[in-house]
Amino acid sequence: MFFLCLNFLLFGLILLSLRFKRMDEMEYQFTKIAIKIGSNVLTRRDGTLDVTRMSALVDQVAELYKAGIEVILVSSGAVASGRSEIKPSKKLDSVDQRQLFSAVGQAKLINRYYELFRDHGIAVGQVLTMKENFSTRRHYLNQRNCMMVMLENGVIPIVNENDTVSVTELMFTDNDELSGMIASMMDAQALIILSNIDGIYDGSPSAPGTKVIREVEPGKDLSDYIQTEKSGFGRGGMLTKTTIARKVADEGITVIIANGKKDNILLDLLQHPEATVCTRFIPSHDDVSSVKKWIAHSGGFAKGELHLNAKAVEVLKGDKAVSVLPVGVVRIEGEFEKDDIVKLMNQEGMPIGVGRVAFDSVEARQMIGKHGQKPLVHYDYLYLE
Repeated sequence: MFFLCLNFLLFGLILLSLRFKRMDEMEYQFTKIAIKIGSNVLTRRDGTLDVTRMSALVDQVAELYKAGIEVILVSSGAVASGRSEIKPSKKLDSVDQRQLFSAVGQAKLINRYYELFRDHGIAVGQVLTMKENFSTRRHYLNQRNCMMVMLENGVIPIVNENDTVSVTELMFTDNDELSGMIASMMDAQALIILSNIDGIYDGSPSAPGTKVIREVEPGKDLSDYIQTEKSGFGRGGMLTKTTIARKVADEGITVIIANGKKDNILLDLLQHPEATVCTRFIPSHDDVSSVKKWIAHSGGFAKGELHLNAKAVEVLKGDKAVSVLPVGVVRIEGEFEKDDIVKLMNQEGMPIGVGRVAFDSVEARQMIGKHGQKPLVHYDYLYLE
């Protein structure tokens, strides 16, 4: 009788533990996330790498991974990592400094991640990319496939810009822009941008009485709140974060800006979202195709411009999905091939969107203003800002 009761007790404890395990798993809102760790999170005041903070964040990512969440890590810190390793023999300009420190620091940074994740029994892989790798659909899909294979095999991709060669106008604005493109490309459900402040404030963060804006609905104007100063060690600032966050949220991805220097911030954001201070961009409910996501982030690769008349702009901004027809085009600038990316400009010369053009520039110019022609940009390959 005693053993029978003991067996029932053990069975009950097992069921209870399984129930609590399921409850823990249900606490997580997302199953695939991209996490961007900013320079100011991983850097000490003297500009060197903060290994203690890095280790704490790895512990949290490991917990998410073990709960079944796919994680893509976009990490800054290569320059900071290299800065502590080498003292230049002569004064270097900013480009040379960045190349030198990142070349040395990237090896140190990925090795540190490798060791920290290995303690949790998790494999990681390095993905060094450039903005040019997003410029064509073929390069875009090749990169996506590589990272999909990594995730399918339980490997966490750690992504960074290849700073040793990205020194032209085709550099990413900063890793915020890169993280937005990665989250979009990988169909992440959420992008978490970790900075050194709690989110977007309704005034200067240092001024008394200012509060963090907790939610940003689609279309909400934040221009009065955004400061344009760049961060201490990164290339971008809150303006870049907001621009990227809005674009990514428009593609149906939740974007969260939070303070990466707070203990357990990643776990708190996902387990206790209501109680954790951050700025959350509410995602659009509109379905966005993979091609449109690529086009949305391709404005920097545009080979030409289609200048539209007022009527065409009005129709494009209406409720119905419409294509760009030659009859609405008044001028074409630049030389481009079929399937290149072009910018769409309004009558004031301001960009209103980007699209993949169906004709080369010679054919397109011959069609300007004509009725009854095929679309220059089909709505399936059109992204309006």
